[in-house]
Amino acid sequence: MPWIQLRLNSTGQQAEALGDELIESGSVSVTFQDSHDTPVFEPLPGETRLWGDTDVIGLYDAETDMKMVIAQLENSPLLAKGFIHKIEQIEDKDWEREWMDNFHPMRFGERLWICPSWRDVPDPTAVNVMLDPGLAFGTGTHPTTSLCLEWLDGIDLEGKTVIDFGCGSGILAIAALKLGAAKAIGIDIDPQAITASRDNAERNSVSNRLSLYLAKDQPEELQADVVVANILAGPLRELAPMISVLPKSGGLLGLSGVLATQAEGVADAYHELFEIDPIAEKEEWCRITGVKRY
Repeated sequence: MPWIQLRLNSTGQQAEALGDELIESGSVSVTFQDSHDTPVFEPLPGETRLWGDTDVIGLYDAETDMKMVIAQLENSPLLAKGFIHKIEQIEDKDWEREWMDNFHPMRFGERLWICPSWRDVPDPTAVNVMLDPGLAFGTGTHPTTSLCLEWLDGIDLEGKTVIDFGCGSGILAIAALKLGAAKAIGIDIDPQAITASRDNAERNSVSNRLSLYLAKDQPEELQADVVVANILAGPLRELAPMISVLPKSGGLLGLSGVLATQAEGVADAYHELFEIDPIAEKEEWCRITGVKRY
């Protein structure tokens, strides 16, 4: 089915309200995009995140009279008369198939490969995680996930318990299990993430060693030898008291989802309880690791 795309520019404060107006004008979906092409934060599961200068993009049926849509929007208090906009025809594609065709097996560290579940593995002797992320975040293509996978591949996980805080697709928890961890615990706020993690654990034959909890249901006094949290800088700072208690004394902590400009601020939130390692950086994103002192 052919589509028409309407792109408008807005501020982060007004973007969501403008998106509602696009829906009222007949748009079948609305997305938000950073208008400066700066690295876009990956959202927490279930979260819509807006940026400072935001493009609001509405998708319309190709039969829609866009002149009528523009005339309707010109009455909006959120837009000035004669507002700048761009209307584009969108090629009709099988978007899911195109995404699947471009998701290839990827190697992380020395042993670990993340492989789409619909492709053949390149090295049967390697540690292979077969992945279908579904609607949850986490394929390994983003630098934050890549940094975490490389870290897990480089530490001794044999017999350890690992907590994946904000587990998304389950990629980090499952990778830890395939790399030798005895048990993993995945925690997330989104039921879709729990479903995706469970499905991927079954696909990798590790479901008997993976426990999954919605954040509101996680057990009290939960602790592990290794804790990894690939979320965002803001939540990492705000949740520092909660995340800091999860590693055992002498346990390891790995944090990502942090831009280089945010890394020191996040590290400062954990320095009291952790001996922080040198910060690792990849494509403007960072990984913060450390050892719990007590």
